[in-house]
Amino acid sequence: MDFAFSEEQEFLRRTARDWLDAKAPSEVVRRLMDDDLGHDPALWSAIADLGWQAMAIPEAYGGAGFGFLEQAVLLEEMGRALFPSPYLGSAVLAAHAILGGGDEDQREAWLPGIASGETIATVALGETGPTSTTVTAIRAGEGWVLDGEARFVVDAATADLVVVPATVPDGLGLFVVDVGADGVGVESLPTLDQTRRLAHLRFVGVQVGPGEHLVAAPAGDVLERVVRLGSVALALEAVGGAGKVLETSVQYAKDRVQFGRPIGSFQAIKHLCADMLVAVESATAAAYYAAWAAAEDDEELAVVAPLAKAYCTEAYFQCAAANIQVHGGIGFTWEHDAHLHFKRAKSSEVLLGDATTQRLAVADRLGI
Repeated sequence: MDFAFSEEQEFLRRTARDWLDAKAPSEVVRRLMDDDLGHDPALWSAIADLGWQAMAIPEAYGGAGFGFLEQAVLLEEMGRALFPSPYLGSAVLAAHAILGGGDEDQREAWLPGIASGETIATVALGETGPTSTTVTAIRAGEGWVLDGEARFVVDAATADLVVVPATVPDGLGLFVVDVGADGVGVESLPTLDQTRRLAHLRFVGVQVGPGEHLVAAPAGDVLERVVRLGSVALALEAVGGAGKVLETSVQYAKDRVQFGRPIGSFQAIKHLCADMLVAVESATAAAYYAAWAAAEDDEELAVVAPLAKAYCTEAYFQCAAANIQVHGGIGFTWEHDAHLHFKRAKSSEVLLGDATTQRLAVADRLGI
């Protein structure tokens, strides 16, 4: 069993990092933080030309035909750059929800648009668990009528489509809803992490046709897998961000001179950097193993996804906080990028469930 990335995957990593360094540096990230849209459509189109949104979508549905490991490489690099885009909601959550829950006609209808970047989609996941929802669906002729609301939905303010879990008479259903449809209300929410947007969705008498009801698999199973893949995606982003702040701290410790010598020679700074290195290396191992389990659709994914999410996001937050300490006074200023990673780390910790929630899920699945 080989867990090393292939030559092609490492080439993808290098090209992705070079592109993000050139096209989405800190200045661009900060500009997009203040933008009402939250991302740059030109950059979104550019990564579509590179095949990033299509990476894990099969060729039969307009995708590039690679797997989750290639997508994992991109997620890590985007986390490193804090790249503001609806990639998590569209290319990870929504794409896998439609792949797992749609029939052939539905996949052919929606996945090519997601793969090309022309369609932005997301999933209205429950606040207290993947299958929790306050949205109800009632039969209306051959179609359905949806009522209810979903809060803290990733990338919903810029989405064209949203996959909505809703209570139906026999349990749970999944519906693909046009965000511009009558009865759909979207309210952008203020967020701690301005590089990732959340929104509040309201559904009042929203009519959907029979073709918008995903029926190929039990909705609960589909949502569980989507949440696991989303958890692994957040773990990978966290590893990228943690690696970046470690590099930043080490470089500053070498460059900053105090009392006639680099501050990296002081024991306190050495300890901070050493602790960061241990956290990054351990988190990287956890995230890569979870990515392998996702790519192989291994049964271990049910355990390693929440475990990786809990450990990696906590490690990221630890490193982001230590990075501020290493930088001292300047690390607390708006002008320095340290606070951007600190906010992303905290946001990633709570998104899709905090560390306590994730560890409870692990314990439950292990029968502890």
